[in-house]
Amino acid sequence: MTADATADADAVDISPEPGPPLTRTLARRETLADGVVRLTLTRADGLPVPAWTPGAHIDLLLGPGLERQYSLCGDPGDTSALQVAILRETAGRGGSQYVHDKLTEGATVRARGPRNHFALVPAERYLFIAGGIGITPLLPMIAEADRRDAGWHLVYGGRTRASMAFAGELRARWHERVEICPQDETGLLDLDGLLGVARDGTAVYCCGPEPLLAAVEERCASWPPTALHTERFAPTAGSDAGSAESFEVELAQSGMTLTVPPDRSVLEAVEDAGVPVLSSCREGTCGTCETGVLAGVPDHRDSLLTADERAVGDVMFICVSRCRSGRLVLDL
Repeated sequence: MTADATADADAVDISPEPGPPLTRTLARRETLADGVVRLTLTRADGLPVPAWTPGAHIDLLLGPGLERQYSLCGDPGDTSALQVAILRETAGRGGSQYVHDKLTEGATVRARGPRNHFALVPAERYLFIAGGIGITPLLPMIAEADRRDAGWHLVYGGRTRASMAFAGELRARWHERVEICPQDETGLLDLDGLLGVARDGTAVYCCGPEPLLAAVEERCASWPPTALHTERFAPTAGSDAGSAESFEVELAQSGMTLTVPPDRSVLEAVEDAGVPVLSSCREGTCGTCETGVLAGVPDHRDSLLTADERAVGDVMFICVSRCRSGRLVLDL
């Protein structure tokens, strides 16, 4: 997951969830492709960085209002550093531009995590579909699938070959298992050919821009319901649709009962009451504000939970989701 996140001047803060941000050093910065830089983040004291698993991301706290999420793209077995690759998004909200324009080797920046809402499930085979910078969370997944001796194939699309980070090394290492598909050379990805026939035992992992994700979801409609796994950079279209009525929220740990009005989120109401909650994206994509539901029926409006997870209803993302039952009891 990417998104956009100020630094002091000589390190990067990374801490395991749910603790506060700490400080680590931006040890190395490399240009990987047109508009893409890789940051290698280490602890200033030389101690190991937090453990993580393929699909995890960290939150970079780049300044007031600039807290963004970036997928980890290095080796989970490397305890000396964490790596992220960040695309400059000129139409974004400023985080990636800050990284590209302000962060230099030796700088400091705060970070939180890692956390993982895009984990690699066990499967006989994997089909990985990447669009642009969406390749980042798939890199450690590919290595893990290979380590498990599972069958796998990667189809990686981008605007141009020069814009596609990691394309050369992927092809050099994995050969025919990797298809590199620059749009200006090969056109759009052949999703009908890739996904037209459901395959038992195959898990599909896709990360990239919203049009790609929507197209993949459409073609996977006939696949087993648990086959497709996606990670989004932006909320799903229409995710904010639904009733905006007021409802009550009981905070089981804090002993408070709050009314959430139509024009406020659960997160905002909880913050207004002085109850601290970790949050970041405030649009239902990063998973930072995940909260346990002890009673009541959530109205899920996030872009993270699967249909089965929504049906269970034991967690919700309080930055966007609301209530279907008039009252919720939350583990806060």
